[in-house]
Amino acid sequence: MPEYGRVIQKLIERCKNISDDKERNEMALAIVDFMGQRNPHLRDEANYKHKLWDHLFILADYDLKVDSPYVIPRREDFQERPKRVEYPKLQGEYKFYGKSILQLIEKAIALEAGDEKEALIEVIANNMKKSYNIYNREHVTDDVIIRHLKELSEDRLDLTGIESLERSKIYHTSKTGKNKNHHARKKNHGGYKNR
Repeated sequence: MPEYGRVIQKLIERCKNISDDKERNEMALAIVDFMGQRNPHLRDEANYKHKLWDHLFILADYDLKVDSPYVIPRREDFQERPKRVEYPKLQGEYKFYGKSILQLIEKAIALEAGDEKEALIEVIANNMKKSYNIYNREHVTDDVIIRHLKELSEDRLDLTGIESLERSKIYHTSKTGKNKNHHARKKNHGGYKNR
């Protein structure tokens, strides 16, 4: 732990060689206080004293016989590999839809059949289409979105009521490449002089 420096390491080695238990404990306590003074940023962390005692034992190569106010760490405690983190369900092919789409799908599945459920399904499908267009930067056909929605809902949603989805305007412009309302906005904001 280079942040403590050679001085602390020498003090710990000296502490290890003290034969009197009381004197060794006093020196270990003084070293921990000194470590806290040399690294004041640790005081902002929760349980910083505990962390300093752990660092003391690590620097002593776990070979320091003192009375610690905390559980004395073992080398094995720090050598264990962390547990593997499980990834969310939306990985791979459909990750660009996001977790909120899955939550909306579950909400739609839970609703009873009716206008509210059909409206929510259409909202989900339109949002999926927008997400697809943003992520892939290309236009997608409605049948692809409907197929993805079927797969994500595990065929638990009735999609027969969807005829067509709104065309996403995010990456689509007119043939000239400019926004159709460009001239109207410029005229309204004084961009053209009155003739």
